[in-house]
Amino acid sequence: MYTLYYKPGACSLAVHIVLEWVNAEYKAVRVNKADQDYLSINPAGAVPALDIGNGVILTQCSAILQFLARQYPEAALDAHPDAQSEAQLARWAAFLTGDLHPAFFPVFMPERYTTDTSEIALKNVKAAGLLLVEKKLRIIDQHLQGRDYFLGSRRTYADAYSVPMVRWAKSLLPGGLARFSNIERHHEQLTKDKTIVQVMKDEGIYDR
Repeated sequence: MYTLYYKPGACSLAVHIVLEWVNAEYKAVRVNKADQDYLSINPAGAVPALDIGNGVILTQCSAILQFLARQYPEAALDAHPDAQSEAQLARWAAFLTGDLHPAFFPVFMPERYTTDTSEIALKNVKAAGLLLVEKKLRIIDQHLQGRDYFLGSRRTYADAYSVPMVRWAKSLLPGGLARFSNIERHHEQLTKDKTIVQVMKDEGIYDR
C-alpha cells in the first residue's frame, strides 16, 4: 500500500487524482509542510511525497505521476511508446513544473520577491505574478485549441497535473478563466469526472 502525503488543493492533488485513476491501494495523510515530522519524510518540506514501501519515498510531483503511470500501464495515463509522444508528455509535465507553477510563487509569497514589505510593494509583486500566470496560461490555452487533452484525444497524467494550478488561476485571476476558453473547457471537463469530484470532496476543497 502506498501512502500519499498531501496538502488540500496543492500540487499533491494531481497525485491524489492519479492514484484513483489507476485504482491503486493507498492511504492519504494530510500534513503540515513545516511540521518536523513531515520534514523527516521530505526535507524539502514540499508536497506531494509518496511512500511506496521498502523505505522508498518519492518526491516531486511530475516524477511521482510518471512513476504511477508506468506502474499501472493498463490505466493508459502515460505517453504512447514512441519518441514524439513521450517528448510531448515530458514537455507539458516540465512546463507545468517549471513555468506555470513557479509563476504563482510571487502571488502566494510576495515577501520573498522584494525587500520592501510595504503593502503597496507586496501588492505590486502579486500583480506582476498574476501577469506572469496569464502569460503561461496563454501558451496552454493555445495548445488546447482543438484538443480534448494535452496529448489530444486521450487523457494522461499531465491533465491531472493541470487541475490544481488551473483551480488556483480560476480563483485568483480577475475574471477567472474567462479569457482562456480552451483551458476553461478542459478544466470543466476534467472536474466533472466523478473520481476527481470525490478526491476534491475528500480533500475538503469541492466548491460546487
